[in-house]
Amino acid sequence: MKFFSQSFLYDDPWSIVSLAFFLRYPNPYASHVTSCDVISRTVSPSGTLITTRLILKKGTLPKWAPRGIMPKAESWIIEESEVDPVNGVVRCTTKNLDHVKVMRVEEQITLLRTDDNKTIQKTQARFISNFGWGLTKRIESHTLAKFKANVQRSREGVSLILSLLRQARMQPMHLGASCSSFLESHRLSSGWASYTADTRSSPTVNEYDESISRDSGSESCSWTSSTS
Repeated sequence: MKFFSQSFLYDDPWSIVSLAFFLRYPNPYASHVTSCDVISRTVSPSGTLITTRLILKKGTLPKWAPRGIMPKAESWIIEESEVDPVNGVVRCTTKNLDHVKVMRVEEQITLLRTDDNKTIQKTQARFISNFGWGLTKRIESHTLAKFKANVQRSREGVSLILSLLRQARMQPMHLGASCSSFLESHRLSSGWASYTADTRSSPTVNEYDESISRDSGSESCSWTSSTS
C-alpha cells in the first residue's frame, strides 16, 4: 500500500474555488477524462449539497505490464461530494469501480475556507494492489508516480477555470446568463472541450446560491450578473 498527502493554498475565496472545482471538466489539462455525468444531487436537511458523479478516465499501460492485465486502459470513477456552505467546506471522495484487483485508488479532497478568505485544498490518497505475481509494489509505485503528476495537472486545470470565472465576472451579461455559460462558450471556441459535459455536472446557479445563501447570510455565490 502507498500513501499520498498534500496541501495547497488558493488565493481565491472558497465560494469561487469550490465552484471551479465542480466545473473543472473538461479542460486541456484533463484530456484523459472522457465523460462526467451526475448520478444524483440532493440538498440535505442540514443544508449541505450532496452530489454523486460518474467519471470515465482513460490512460496508458506501462510497457512492463503483462498482456491482458486490463481489457481496456480506462476506468470508471465514482465521485461523491458534499458542499457545506455554513462552515465553508467541500468534502469529495473518489474511487475506481473496475480493475480493483490490479489497483484500487481511493482519494479524498477537502476544500476549506480560511479566516483571511482564501481556500486550502487538502488531498489524501492511498493505492492498493492485490495483483500479486511479484508486481504488487511495482504497480503501486507506478500508480503513485502517475497520481503525483496528475495532481499538478489537476491544479493547473482548476486554476484555468478560476481565471475564466474571473473573466466572466467582468463581462456584461444578459439577464439569466451565468459564468457557466461563458465557460462553456470558451471551451467550444478554444477547441478543448473533448466531450459534451453533463449540464448537471456542477451545481446549477440556483442550487448553489440557494444552498449557500440559506445558511451563510452575507456570503454569496451568484454568477447570474456581472454586477453581482
